[in-house]
Amino acid sequence: MAAEKTTAALEPVVTEEPPGRTLQRRQPGRRSILAILCISLLVVSLDNTILNVALPVIARQMRASSSQLQWIVDAYITVFAGLILVAGSLGDRLGRKWLLLGGLFVFGAGSAASAFASSPGWLIATRATMGLGGAAIMPATLSLLTSVFSDPKERSRAIGIWSGTTGLGVAFGPVVGGWLLAHFWWGSVFLVNVPIIAIGLVAAAFAVPNSRDERALPPDPLGAALSMLGMASLLFAIIEAPSRSWSSPVILATLAGGLLALLLFGLHERATDHPMLRLSLFSSRRFSVAMGAMGLVMFALMGGLFLFTQYLQFALGYTPLQAGLRVFPVAGTLLVLAPVSTLITRRLGSKPVVFTGMALIAIGLVLLSHTSVAGGYGDSLPGFLLIGAGTGLSFAPCTDSVMGSLPPNQTGIGAGTNGAAIQTGGSLGVGLLGSLLNGRYSARLGPVLAAHKAPAAVTHLVEGSLGGAMAVAEAIGGRLGTALAAAARQAFVSGYDLALVVASGVVTAAALTALFLLPNRPSLRRQTASAPVADGEGRL
Repeated sequence: MAAEKTTAALEPVVTEEPPGRTLQRRQPGRRSILAILCISLLVVSLDNTILNVALPVIARQMRASSSQLQWIVDAYITVFAGLILVAGSLGDRLGRKWLLLGGLFVFGAGSAASAFASSPGWLIATRATMGLGGAAIMPATLSLLTSVFSDPKERSRAIGIWSGTTGLGVAFGPVVGGWLLAHFWWGSVFLVNVPIIAIGLVAAAFAVPNSRDERALPPDPLGAALSMLGMASLLFAIIEAPSRSWSSPVILATLAGGLLALLLFGLHERATDHPMLRLSLFSSRRFSVAMGAMGLVMFALMGGLFLFTQYLQFALGYTPLQAGLRVFPVAGTLLVLAPVSTLITRRLGSKPVVFTGMALIAIGLVLLSHTSVAGGYGDSLPGFLLIGAGTGLSFAPCTDSVMGSLPPNQTGIGAGTNGAAIQTGGSLGVGLLGSLLNGRYSARLGPVLAAHKAPAAVTHLVEGSLGGAMAVAEAIGGRLGTALAAAARQAFVSGYDLALVVASGVVTAAALTALFLLPNRPSLRRQTASAPVADGEGRL
């Protein structure tokens, strides 16, 4: 029996043949296929954070405010999160390979357009186009991976590599972006994607097998529209509230509209016979708790990296490359621990590994929240190491728990839901933590500017971003300019610390939830195609 299972696990993957052809042909090795899928995923995940180190440059050259900087980051993530579920179901229906190829093309086109954007509004629009391509790429790579690696042990290892690629791209983004900015203009952080995407398109077209679900349900465009409307409205309210105030009629109306759209989304998904988000999946504790934990890991990682790179440049005065290199410990520890986490999970189960990882993230955030204007990089390094280690430990077990709780014919929807949790968590992290920072920053600088009776245009520029404040301080010069720069840095660091304390509290609550509710079962067991969805206790 063992020999038979081993032989079955090593069978060549068979792709769909064009109509009229019945012969099966051997596909390239699965390691080659995995490499192509991971390279495609790496470009997408890299773009979540590669822009972070360029934000100060964009703020100076385009005179972008802090809220515009947040939208440049979140436009990509919001479209990504809003469409990834419907993209996963489209892949099940039309073919996951075709979804991957289409996503790569759109992502490459959006990258080229972003590189030559001339205004914050244009860059926000092109970043949204990139999000459309990313929404197709991520679920396609994961669902193709799970169809290629059918053996549970091999699938677990492959998902560990896939998860490490996701986290690695997010963490390596600032390093790559910093190097590019040291040698080229800020548009290079987007243009670098184009040749890689071109290579990925050719390789995927010839080497990656296609797969689909013959029983897949039709797409759910209304659900996609409601989810995007709800998320975009919530993020608009969160990002714009510091500059407009939470009592602003625009903010209150947008917030209420976003919550209403999300409520209608839930009701629609429950009523429709072809939902893009199957709410019944959340009856499995293994699925729902792992999904929530993964989203909050990305909430902390992406929101934190959005803040870290600005702190290192604005408060400590590092160049983009220096800042990117100093965030490298996050990537390094993540790279080491992501593949190892699957081995640890195999021995101990998912609960202790996920809890330990999230606890390390929470501790790292607390340490970073004690930074000050007078501090140095050495004060931040322990926190960076802990956040990288915690992300590396928790990400792969969460992903494997989500995908392992689904039957094979639902991998597209599962991959889409998994990606939606990642991107939603990341977008909320950037939006909420950035909003907390900006609110505290404006509140601390307001009285200083009022005392000096600064003109409205100057006040708007200074309160808009720390980059704007530093530009004004440099123009004023002398003792007054020095005092303004010092006050702005102090206000920024105060907001930075507040945001990290809140992030630590959120991750701590999620870690305790995982400790008490996540089923501690090995992540290698997988349902067969005919098996029912796991029940509320995570059992089959």
